Amino acid sequence: MNATEKLLAIEEIRNVFARRLRYMDLKQWDLYGSVHTDDAWSETYGDLPAALQPQSGGVRNKVVGPQALADAIRHFMEHRTPITSVHHAHTPEIDITSDTTASGIWPMEDHLWWEEGERREFLHGYGHYHEHYRKVEGRWLICYRKLTRLRVDRTPGFYDRLL
Repeated sequence: MNATEKLLAIEEIRNVFARRLRYMDLKQWDLYGSVHTDDAWSETYGDLPAALQPQSGGVRNKVVGPQALADAIRHFMEHRTPITSVHHAHTPEIDITSDTTASGIWPMEDHLWWEEGERREFLHGYGHYHEHYRKVEGRWLICYRKLTRLRVDRTPGFYDRLL
């Protein structure tokens, strides 16, 4: 891969990542899976209480497959009382590791709010998305994701809505 091809690949990866965040914040669950490979998996729920972590094959904090990824985030965002979210990612470090593979680290910040009557809860998180990408049939897609958080500010009852 020459320098121009690498820059084009990095831009395509930025776009697929941005689409994933937009699909999540706009709750476009029918599109959410489309930015993932068929075997994509995620371990982004590690900071949740154990009872709230999704499981795959009996393993906590693991979700496998585009539809399962969309279903897990949808459940989190819409269970009982819908969450309004805003996700931001900044200045990624993207490494092209072959003609068809890449990895990236994205500093991130997310804001989540939910209201139920007079009750208002929020979460404001800071951390990094660690991702791997694969080019499939000419398109860069996400094949792995892990969220590590550096800090979470939240109201004490934020997770209560999921129980």
